[in-house]
Amino acid sequence: MPGGDERASPDPDDPWPNLLPLLAMAGFVALLLLMFVTLHPFDPPPALATSGNAVQSAGGDALRQVLYSLALLVVLLAAFGTRGLAAFEAVPPLLALLLIWCLASAFWATQPDVVFRRAVLATIVALSTLFSVETIGHERAFRLLRLMLVCVLVVNWISIPLIHAAVHLPGEADPGLIGDWRGLYGQKNVAGVVSALTILLFLFSGIRERKWINILVIAAALGFLVMTRSKTSLGALPIAALAGVIYRLAWRRGLDRAIVSGFALLLLLLAVFFVAFNADWLGRLLENPAEFTGRAEIWQADLAFIRNHLLRGAGFGTVAGTGGPSFLKDYVSSAWVRAVGDSHNGYLQLLVELGVVGCLLAALALLAAPLSGFWPLDADGTSKAGLFAIFVFVVLHNFTESDFLQSDSGAWFVFLLVIASLRQRARTCIAAESGPPPIGANKKIDQIL
Repeated sequence: MPGGDERASPDPDDPWPNLLPLLAMAGFVALLLLMFVTLHPFDPPPALATSGNAVQSAGGDALRQVLYSLALLVVLLAAFGTRGLAAFEAVPPLLALLLIWCLASAFWATQPDVVFRRAVLATIVALSTLFSVETIGHERAFRLLRLMLVCVLVVNWISIPLIHAAVHLPGEADPGLIGDWRGLYGQKNVAGVVSALTILLFLFSGIRERKWINILVIAAALGFLVMTRSKTSLGALPIAALAGVIYRLAWRRGLDRAIVSGFALLLLLLAVFFVAFNADWLGRLLENPAEFTGRAEIWQADLAFIRNHLLRGAGFGTVAGTGGPSFLKDYVSSAWVRAVGDSHNGYLQLLVELGVVGCLLAALALLAAPLSGFWPLDADGTSKAGLFAIFVFVVLHNFTESDFLQSDSGAWFVFLLVIASLRQRARTCIAAESGPPPIGANKKIDQIL
């Protein structure tokens, strides 16, 4: 591969090269456990208590940060032991610039210590994920992910009759949550997005592998998703699945791709015209605080803040849970809005926290760059269809939830895997004849996975 991937034949008496793949896999499994099992399974999310204009939360979990740092250290040892400085090829430059901007926002934020700590954690999670895929390979990374999600799904189903906290109980701050399933997660929307991602991962691997076990997993995950009553995941899932199927069928030939792309552009233009000619109606809709299950009131506060802080924003990770005054305090009248944990819109949250500069960087790094990776034709029509379905799902999910750059978001973690996989695939195609693929574990391990 470019960047100095030429390596001498390993010494058969030196055990270190043989341990590197296992070390990388151990670090990646640790990431999976932290992301999908969490340190506090079956516990509700940290209670947000308002005191005047202050919002308190357990935002700084020292143990969590230490464990993520250790996982990064393990992954870095394996990555640099395998590829040396060429391992940095795993990091997309635009994503690196976005993370740097997140860190830089501490200089103008009112709570720089909070911003710096959260930006460092976001950087650790991103680098750990990217270097893991670089070292163990994208196919093995997704096999491990699917195995973890099956384990989570089994635990979720078993927990419903055995653990009372696996269901939202009476006494919730939002009575509408009562009875919704959440499994080992703190909130039903988190359980919903994990279930939806499980379906997409097994749906498209099932198309390729034709395993009946995939159908059983999909049925179980769909059943759990329905019982969470997570509206965003339930709505985004069929659209994402359809997008993946269309990609699988249309991206084999250039003519089919051109037809589908033209149709998609036409739909986009129609949507723009619809918004332009119905701006007044949409404005009245957003002005009603009760719309979108109360999210409209949060969005109103975000938009009011953005008008006064367009260029740089409030600083990364400052929407809520900072232990100090919320930036929403001057823009809302409802106390409950000051206590929300996010903006319930990933795009608005990026604009609020990072300003227009950071938001443009995010658009390039998280939307434009991955789309360019999906543009080349796919010879067998299936290898990237599942990745495209996940990409579409996360993009849609962020219209009513906030996943981008969130260190504890399973959707963001899987989105990072998609970015890393696209980057590795592109580099592998370019360097197919000039270097070996990323080092992996032995065949026995692959057979187990």
